[in-house]
Amino acid sequence: MVGRLGAFAVIPVLDLRHGQVVRARRGERASYAPIETPLAKGSAPGAVAAGLLAALPAPILYVADLDAIIDGAAPDRASLEAIARACPGTVLWVDAGFAEPAAMRAFLESGLGRPVIGSESQRDASLVTELGDRAVLSLDSRGGERLGPAALHADPALWPDDVIVMTLARIGAGAGPDLDGLAAARRLAPAARIYAAGGVRGPDDLRALAAAGIAGALVASAIHDGALRGEHLRDLP
Repeated sequence: MVGRLGAFAVIPVLDLRHGQVVRARRGERASYAPIETPLAKGSAPGAVAAGLLAALPAPILYVADLDAIIDGAAPDRASLEAIARACPGTVLWVDAGFAEPAAMRAFLESGLGRPVIGSESQRDASLVTELGDRAVLSLDSRGGERLGPAALHADPALWPDDVIVMTLARIGAGAGPDLDGLAAARRLAPAARIYAAGGVRGPDDLRALAAAGIAGALVASAIHDGALRGEHLRDLP
């Protein structure tokens, strides 16, 4: 299946800011600018989402709503709906800075996607434990700093089945995935599905991640830059 390496999932990524898709680099969110990509004209969310999936078809699309994560705004429903219309049949994993049960319940009722609970947005582990496998957990770090409650990073009993290891400093930096951090998460929870976020440069990184037992990778820059395309996945063993 295109978008997968055996059981390995490649998940394209969209970062939203002020109703546009922006280019993410090193987690320095204040400097993110509207994206310029050969995959779409302009930075409208629906157009960029369609371009990403045309370049690399995938059953899951990850969306980071930076207005919600940074400023505490409500989820950008208009952009999410535009993405859903542009990508019928695609499941959206959405990080919109969820931190409160009421806001989470409202998002679940909207049917716009599966929520991603970012550790950086949490005060404690209560929302993660309440949602269980209805949500994806993102273990966020910047440099050597783990963001959010220490227990979320250290206690795999709190984790749902799907866990993202989000290494913000490697996003768009061409530095390669955080193989050591991913291996540490695998040791803590060998039965969980661990996904890499940050640093994927191309097919060789996907091979390394799959060989390390990682379930998949979140990718943006390598797709926009043409370093990772659908034919690369078909050529992988």
